[in-house]
Amino acid sequence: MPHAGIPTGVHMVCEREGCILLMRRAGTGFFDGLYSLPGGHVEPGESVLQAAVREMREETGLTVALQDLEWVGVVHRLSDTNRIDFFVRATRWNGEPAIREPGKCDRMGWFDAAALPEATVPYVREALRAGPGPWMLELGWRG
Repeated sequence: MPHAGIPTGVHMVCEREGCILLMRRAGTGFFDGLYSLPGGHVEPGESVLQAAVREMREETGLTVALQDLEWVGVVHRLSDTNRIDFFVRATRWNGEPAIREPGKCDRMGWFDAAALPEATVPYVREALRAGPGPWMLELGWRG
């Protein structure tokens, strides 16, 4: 079933000892070679939080319960599309992260939140700099 309306994504913020879990994109044709947070598209019939739980499991193997998620912020961005991206923090999870989709990610690790890699997806960098939330950013719009 195709998704109608504005494309919607969700990004998961996992923090441990002052570090944030990031994944380097590879083989996707979209920001390849840059670090981003675990996440992906919200599927039709799925809530943002349900998508966060699913994407976390699919991409990292970590399991997160809905009650262990909290809203961080929203980015409304203009790039090749008019897009909405939700940012959600996992306050608790089970397991150790591992690359579960090697066709989409070639590196994963914990990075100092105060010194993100230079090669980080620009809108993700802006979102992480926005603070603990809740916040809303508009990026790429003129006017």
